Amino acid sequence: MCEPSARVWAGVDAGKGHHWAAVVDETGATLWSKKIDNDETAILTALGAILDLADEVHWAVDISGTSSALLLALLAAHGQQAVYVPGRTVNRMSGAYRGEAKTDARDAYVIAETARHRRDFTTIAVPAQLAADLALLTAHRSDLVADRVRMINRLRDVLTGIFPALERAFDDSAHKGALVRLTDYQTPAAIRRRGRARLTAWLANRSVRGADAVAATALEAAEAQHTVLPGEDVAAAIVADLAAQILALDDRLKRIDTQIRATFHAHAQAEIIESLPGIGPILGAELIVAAGDLTAYADAGHLASAAGLVPVPRDSGRRTGNLHRPKRYSRRLRRVFYLSAQTSIIKDGPNRDFYLTKRAEGCKHVQAVIALARRRVSVLWALLRDNRIFTSDPVAQAA
Repeated sequence: MCEPSARVWAGVDAGKGHHWAAVVDETGATLWSKKIDNDETAILTALGAILDLADEVHWAVDISGTSSALLLALLAAHGQQAVYVPGRTVNRMSGAYRGEAKTDARDAYVIAETARHRRDFTTIAVPAQLAADLALLTAHRSDLVADRVRMINRLRDVLTGIFPALERAFDDSAHKGALVRLTDYQTPAAIRRRGRARLTAWLANRSVRGADAVAATALEAAEAQHTVLPGEDVAAAIVADLAAQILALDDRLKRIDTQIRATFHAHAQAEIIESLPGIGPILGAELIVAAGDLTAYADAGHLASAAGLVPVPRDSGRRTGNLHRPKRYSRRLRRVFYLSAQTSIIKDGPNRDFYLTKRAEGCKHVQAVIALARRRVSVLWALLRDNRIFTSDPVAQAA
């Protein structure tokens, strides 16, 4: 057997069913390249074989998510750290090596070689229990919201085909009373037969706010259409089913929002994060998930750069000062800061004053909101650094 090397680099092309790992030494020669099933026994066997190859192993993976969760957890349990090599980087680096084949083994080799040449990749930290819980809850909530939007669009499309006046009269995405009414009354004839008084009582028994106004608007729309359109009965049944599903989905969203709020408030810095105007429990939870450990950022500039709020130069020759929007950043983190900044300008305060100042300087709405989001990153960073709550009162801040 050959003696172990001093240092090797292990690249892992991660997947759901299996991974492929390749190990290279300091000269770029392949020492080990095998397929690894995505289960604990196979990963531990491969881990032991790779650790025997060298005194120091540098790990790199191309996926930091559910597919590689077990692998990263086992690496952390054995005192090993892995860096994240983005797929875009792997794709571009593959062109620097011989051949045009696209295989898992070649991708793993390119990942290992990329990690050997570059030392500035982000280290993947296994999330704590609270962060992992928030990641699962927020991801599940995003899926439910996407399902709700899809069903709302489908409901409005079907309802337009049989009763366009009623579809125009209510915003079904934000009006619970309209959805409750659609579970039983979807056609003009059915609403006219029920009448205003009995429809109002029916809605009131189901805890609909403004039941009389809802019934009056529905009856007015029903009086405007007396033509029976083709497929009305089948479409009415579909509308009733979609309305019932949306109402059930709203209840599920309320429950998960309550769970996210309770989990987020268990975070040590939840009160500081939530004190910044525009950030509530939902956005605060997404901030913790997207940013990870906030102490890992050297300063506010690094956090803003990770969120894509810092422009990057594209100079060439005599062209200088040419700034563009970055391409590599956390979309989720940028969304958190952008939405919170947009929410904070609704009410009077320093956030709205800064936004209006940027607008007066000639910035468009999106530019002004991005400038405000960048400023809020620095404010949040200072609050977390000093461990204090945000206040717009200068006297309280000085104290």
